[in-house]
Amino acid sequence: MQYVPWWHTLLTEPARPAWVRKRPDAHWLAVYTVCVGAFMGQLDASIVTVAFPTLQHDFGAPMGEVEWVALAYLLVLVATVAAAGKFSDMVGRKLLYTYGFALFALSSVACGFAPSLLALILFRAVQGVGAVMLQANSVALIATSIPKENLGRGIGIQGAFQALGLALGPTVGGFLIALGGWRLIFFVNLPAGILGCIAGWYLLPRSRYLAKRTPFDWFGLALFAPAAVALFGALSRAREVGFDSPQVLGMFAIAILFLGAFLLREKHTHSPMVDLNLFRSAPFSAGIVSGLLSYAVLFGILFVVPFLAERSFGLSTGMSGLVLTVLPAALGITAPFAGRMADRIGARPLTVAGMIVTGVGLLIAALFHGSPGVLAAELAIMGIGLGLFTPPNNAAIMASAPHTQSGSAGGLLNMTRSIGTALGVALAALVFGFASASESAAGTRVMTEHGFAMTAILLAAMALLAAGFAAIRGGRAHS
Repeated sequence: MQYVPWWHTLLTEPARPAWVRKRPDAHWLAVYTVCVGAFMGQLDASIVTVAFPTLQHDFGAPMGEVEWVALAYLLVLVATVAAAGKFSDMVGRKLLYTYGFALFALSSVACGFAPSLLALILFRAVQGVGAVMLQANSVALIATSIPKENLGRGIGIQGAFQALGLALGPTVGGFLIALGGWRLIFFVNLPAGILGCIAGWYLLPRSRYLAKRTPFDWFGLALFAPAAVALFGALSRAREVGFDSPQVLGMFAIAILFLGAFLLREKHTHSPMVDLNLFRSAPFSAGIVSGLLSYAVLFGILFVVPFLAERSFGLSTGMSGLVLTVLPAALGITAPFAGRMADRIGARPLTVAGMIVTGVGLLIAALFHGSPGVLAAELAIMGIGLGLFTPPNNAAIMASAPHTQSGSAGGLLNMTRSIGTALGVALAALVFGFASASESAAGTRVMTEHGFAMTAILLAAMALLAAGFAAIRGGRAHS
């Protein structure tokens, strides 16, 4: 019998047990396994920000340093998620996803035991690597696990779990911190991580379609990572000092320089980190651009609503968060139905209608926002619109990519989410700050309402622009 090294076993994707493969719902078991990671990823992203005041108090550090607990995680994510998608295409998506869960859980425990703020930031960066291994693979695993005619439904279910995690994050975070302090928000990831590892090992199928084992483009990653980090940093910093700040302009210049070098590298190398031919597909390129705009709209409105709720309506932070939860809740309820409809009628009518509904909801909110109840109804309209858009758009992007590049497509999709998030928050902060300051003589309430209205109008324009890009995608099936 031939000797097989132990480490070779750990680097080989195991087959599912026969009793799993023979089940008629085996592909749905894979989808719900991916949903565990989708839920935890969004929950963790939104739960940490609630702990900032507690972290500031316990470590005696300024807020600028405490914010690096979130930034370290996000910077690792945006810099490496596209590369992780390509890597999963070569070594196996199941392998990377399962080990990503293990790394995410173990680094979460390390975060919980962190003796200092610096240690917590470093462990959060490691946790970001685990999150990258999960997020770069999530949509790709669904796309390659279920029949194509059910792709929209599967991605819709995943979108519902993501929205649920986003909605519950602040509430769960506040409860856990009150129960046992900030360390508990990290320890809670351990049981979920164990569940995810076991489910992934037994319920996820092996990657049937793998890219050729060509050398990984490490030089391409070395060019892309600084570009992504500089762009993300510029957008994050712009919300505090404005887009005309020399610091922000310098980071934009660095991003453009490295991105240009990266594109030249990818165009001429035999083994690119990102296959630029993917962008020749209208469903793919239109989906990526409209997706970026949709995430900018989503997180722009999530950023600005608490100011209106607390300053204008006089709501507490808890009640403000409850009103805000309406949007992701409506998104999560709508997403599975939109995914199922996309399987029947295609993505284009749903994505166009979804962003038009979102834009209309924002315009109504800009004109009429006189009470928390009215605002909650408007947020529900926006959530329904985004729920109609997101799963069909993601399904169309994945359906337009070859199976051997599903990981790369999923990595680019998730990078788009990160950049869109930063762009939305930066633009919302800039417009809200400028517009509210322009009404300084009229009092805080009028200042806030004017700033909210101007921000909502900008986001509505971005939503309608996204609808335009969604309309130019070609074909019918998932496109």
